Amino acid sequence: MLKLVRLMAWVVAIGLVAVTLSPLEARPVLTSPNLERAGAYALFGFLLALSYPRRWGLALIAAVALAGCLEAAQGLTASRHGRVIDFLVKGGAAMIGALAAQGLHLLLARRTAR
Repeated sequence: MLKLVRLMAWVVAIGLVAVTLSPLEARPVLTSPNLERAGAYALFGFLLALSYPRRWGLALIAAVALAGCLEAAQGLTASRHGRVIDFLVKGGAAMIGALAAQGLHLLLARRTAR
C-alpha cells in the first residue's frame, strides 16, 4: 500500500510540474485558480507526507520547496509569471496537506496500538 501512495505522490508531482510550466492556454480549468492551486498542493503534501511517515517533516519541506521552485520557474516561461501570493497559497496548502497526513498517521498508529 505504501508503494502505491508513493507512486501517487510522484504522479501528482509530475502533474504539478506539467501544469505549472505549460502555456497558460494549455492549463485545464476546473474552478477558481486559487482553489485549484490549494487543492492540488494540499493533495501533494498529504500524499508525500503519508508516503514517508518517518520523514514527514522533510516531506513537508519538499512539498513547499516544489511550490517555490515551480513558481520561480514560471518566470522562465514565455506565457507565465510567478507571484508571491500564488506561492503562499500553494505552500500553505502543501503544509496543511502534510500536517493532515501526519495527523492521520498518528491517529492510525494510536488505533493499532490498542
